[in-house]
Amino acid sequence: MTGLVERWRDAVRGAGATAADPELSAAGEDLLRRWREPHRHYHTVEHLVAVLDVVDAEAGWTGDTDPVRLAAWCHDAVYDPQSPGDTNERASAALATELLTGLGLPAAAVTEVERLVLLTAGHRVEPTDRAGALLCDADLAILAAPAATYDEYAAAIRREYHHVPDDHFRAGRAAVLRDLLDLPTRYRLPHLAARWEQPARENLTRELTHLTP
Repeated sequence: MTGLVERWRDAVRGAGATAADPELSAAGEDLLRRWREPHRHYHTVEHLVAVLDVVDAEAGWTGDTDPVRLAAWCHDAVYDPQSPGDTNERASAALATELLTGLGLPAAAVTEVERLVLLTAGHRVEPTDRAGALLCDADLAILAAPAATYDEYAAAIRREYHHVPDDHFRAGRAAVLRDLLDLPTRYRLPHLAARWEQPARENLTRELTHLTP
C-alpha cells in the first residue's frame, strides 16, 4: 500500500497539486479503500495496478502522462454493480473533480482527468487523442490476456453481478461484449494493437459464444 500511495503522490504532484504531502497521502489512501470495497472481485486494487503498469510502460506515447495516471486511479473509484448505464463513470469523474480540485491541481488538469475518466464508459477515442488512447488501452488490456486469465476475469465480473438473475446477466453481458467487438479497434497504440488485438477478439468471441444459444 505504501508503494501505491507513493505512486499516487508522484502523479498528483506531477500534475501540479499544491496540497501538503499528508493531504496527498490521505487522498491516495482513501482511493485505495474504495478500490478494496468487499463487493469488488475484478474492479480491485489489482486492476488499478495493472492499468497503472501499462500507463507507466507506455508513458512515451503521450507528452503528459500524469493526468492519465490520475484518471487510472479515479476511473473505477466509484463502482456499484447495481448502478445503471454510465452512472459509475460519471460519479467517478465527479469524485475526481472534487478530489483533485481540493488538492490544488490547476483547473485544466482537473478537466483533463475528468474527461479521461468519462472515456472509460465506452472506450471510444478520437484518433488524435493520445491520452485517451493510452488510458483506454490500459483499461482493456485484460481482454488480451491468456485464455485462462481472461476466463478468471469473466468469472470475477459474474461475481460482481451476483444479484442479477442468470438469464438477465447473460443478455446484459452479451450486449457489453458485442459493444467491445463493435469498436473500430480495441487498442490504439500500434505496437499494443499488433500484440493484443487478435487474442482480445478471440477471448471476447469465445465468451459471447458461451453466453448465447
